[in-house]
Amino acid sequence: MNKSELIDAIAADAGITKAAAKLALESFLGNVGDTLKKGGKVSLVGFGSWSVSSRAARDGRNPQTGKTIQIAAKNVVKFKAGAELEGAIN
Repeated sequence: MNKSELIDAIAADAGITKAAAKLALESFLGNVGDTLKKGGKVSLVGFGSWSVSSRAARDGRNPQTGKTIQIAAKNVVKFKAGAELEGAIN
């Protein structure tokens, strides 16, 4: 499912226009992103939670040449599925 299919599904399920569904989805995504940028955590009980984790700098290897390269430290987004979501797919 891509973004436009999700918007269509939200509009149909909620009985709202596609424009309203798009606005709601973009608001949700924006708020999740803003919270994670600030170092916060977003939790939806039963669905899952998003958090930010720091990945340390490390040495890697170029697979073509075999040369050692330095991989910079960065922040990564992690998602942990909730019990209800895991139960729904298993």
